[in-house]
Amino acid sequence: MHDELGPDTPIELTLTDVLDLHSFPPSEVADVVRSYLEVAEENHWSQVRIIHGKGRGVQRQTVRKILERDPRVTAFADAPGSAGGWGATLVTLRKTPD
Repeated sequence: MHDELGPDTPIELTLTDVLDLHSFPPSEVADVVRSYLEVAEENHWSQVRIIHGKGRGVQRQTVRKILERDPRVTAFADAPGSAGGWGATLVTLRKTPD
């Protein structure tokens, strides 16, 4: 049996504490980041890494504007060089009750 996925067929992904935005269209990045922060909160992750790439810094700016306004976020900064440097942002999340 051969299953075919149509263009509107949702694909289930396993999420981890790292989100790579390279596969998402720029117009969807803000919604993806907001949804990802919800998942992070539900999973009680204390820190996540969002990979936005270096480029001209447009995605980085979009991500950081969202992080600045999100009450779940307590801090964020460039990732260490070995984890993407300024092409990724480390995000510290507030603790949530279990």
